[in-house]
Amino acid sequence: MAVMKEILRSRNLLLVVLIPLLLLPLPLIYPSSEASCAYVLIVTAVYWVSEAVPLGAAALVPAFLYPLFGVMKSSEVAAEYFKNTTLLLMGVICVAASVEKWNLHKRIALRMVMMAGAKPGMLLLCFMCCTTVLSMWLSNTSTTAMVMPIVEAVLQELVNAEEECEVITTAGSTIAEENKPIGLGEKHGQPSLELIFINEDATTTDFSSLMHSKSMNGVHMIANPIGTMNSMSNGQHLPQAQILVLPPEPSDLGLSSKYRYQTRHDHMVCKCLSLSISYAATIGGLTTIIGTSTSLIFLEHFNNQYPKAEVVNFGTWFLFSFPISLIMLVLTWFWLHWLFLGCNFKETCSVSKKKKTKREEMSERRIQEEYKKLGNVSYPEMVTGFFFILMTLLWFTREPGFVPGWSSFFEKKGYRTDATVSVFLGFLLFLIPAKKLECFGKRRKGDGEKSAEINTLEPIITWKDFQKTMPWEIVVLVGGGYALAAGCKTSGLSTWIGRQMLSLSSLPSWAVTLLACILVSMVTEFVSNPATVTIFLPILCSMSETLLINPLYTLIPVTMCISFAVMLPVGNPPNAIVFSYGHCQIKDMVKAGLGVNLIGLAVVMVAINTWGIRLFQLNSFPEWAAVSNITSQM
Repeated sequence: MAVMKEILRSRNLLLVVLIPLLLLPLPLIYPSSEASCAYVLIVTAVYWVSEAVPLGAAALVPAFLYPLFGVMKSSEVAAEYFKNTTLLLMGVICVAASVEKWNLHKRIALRMVMMAGAKPGMLLLCFMCCTTVLSMWLSNTSTTAMVMPIVEAVLQELVNAEEECEVITTAGSTIAEENKPIGLGEKHGQPSLELIFINEDATTTDFSSLMHSKSMNGVHMIANPIGTMNSMSNGQHLPQAQILVLPPEPSDLGLSSKYRYQTRHDHMVCKCLSLSISYAATIGGLTTIIGTSTSLIFLEHFNNQYPKAEVVNFGTWFLFSFPISLIMLVLTWFWLHWLFLGCNFKETCSVSKKKKTKREEMSERRIQEEYKKLGNVSYPEMVTGFFFILMTLLWFTREPGFVPGWSSFFEKKGYRTDATVSVFLGFLLFLIPAKKLECFGKRRKGDGEKSAEINTLEPIITWKDFQKTMPWEIVVLVGGGYALAAGCKTSGLSTWIGRQMLSLSSLPSWAVTLLACILVSMVTEFVSNPATVTIFLPILCSMSETLLINPLYTLIPVTMCISFAVMLPVGNPPNAIVFSYGHCQIKDMVKAGLGVNLIGLAVVMVAINTWGIRLFQLNSFPEWAAVSNITSQM
């Protein structure tokens, strides 16, 4: 028994050692570039899927195996690890770091909630809209980690307001203790929220390593103390820490779940609002090309595979994906409302002040108090907001397509990309002081305390702020994907894979795309999104070229469907964060997530076959794909 326990503890090490040895006969029996490349691809894919080593470390496998097996030169492999998308990400992270440092995201979230009121239906819609907007520009993980504490504070007031007071005064202290909701904080005062540090782009394995034995009705709580900077993931230190706010610890873990919420309706509201944050973050990430690492990986792979295809940029992606996100947001809201709150939209979505209950009034008062704590809009917030809007406008107007953009003012074409804009504006944030230079001018009331805390020469963001937010593991992971794709193309493995898929030529194009979307939707529930998209993109490119299908017709829907890993806590970090709050069980996530998955699949398929065809000219096999196909076969 002790031997088995030791083997289980060392299973990751055994997997790392045995997989390369078991697969070694492949390049030895078939000494060709294709077989050697397949060996490297399979080893890397197994490491990614099993997460036996961190994703970033596994992405370095091609860097030493390709030169050893003679697939690519070391200098050629190294060039694949830093691309234009990396610069784009660095510039965006500079703005995101400034947004988070100066609490601009919290101000936006609270303001939107104040506009909606405390009716469950409107509150659900407002939180989803707010999370979607933030997730367009921030990572899904950091957006969820920021919004969930606000949701938890609102839920505390919704559940604990008037009814609990009546229980305490009429039934005595014993009954009051039994009816006190677990994990929703004290009735009057601020909830004792707990802080831990997480990696902004950590995998679900990183979150699982933080799950402790503090269980609440079968649900494990993340409860690391604030000093836990060395959270381990497979023995590795987590880089780029982010602050995650978690609910207070339950006061009595021995109580059954029936005493946790005063009514079943309260429990349903908690489930609904919690799950909606994860789903809305996923939907928001689809909207912009920089919203998720999945779309960034797709963009760089596509530009690398088809350098002459100038069809996908920030503007065209937004024009295609924004209607998808809008439709998905509305349908997901209807789905969650029907599933958890019922069909009485008139009652749950009423904005009439006469119909508000005491608990809803208290909730609104609590949100207004939180907003007042932020004070007046500070100078750094205004600068950050201006840069945020300016960057978006410059992205849209660089090459809008229907009119000449600002890049046409330069003589040389093709030199400026979205990365040029983001890096330039991100660089300026390191130079602009966080305090107004008119030190002797008039100050607005409430600015004194903020200004006193800011050094006169301190910039809007520092390099430490950037490092804390920058997901370096994703950068290396993306680079590993580029290296694998380059090796497949150089060795001829991609051409060989494409020939094996000729049997699909009898199917219509939409059926091929639908099958690919269904396949990746199932795989991504158990495998991380970046790993899934990195593995499937080279295969789908080869398949599209072989079947003479416009590659975008397959790649764009598949990239979007990979983000729909919403059925399990292990699907993505936002799911794990929401699950850790203890309002939802796995069966709730599966039931609600399945509906969201089907909604997303249906909307994406309709979009690619309607306005997607017109926007990306998907009716014909493009010249840029034909040139790439000829080059790969030479």
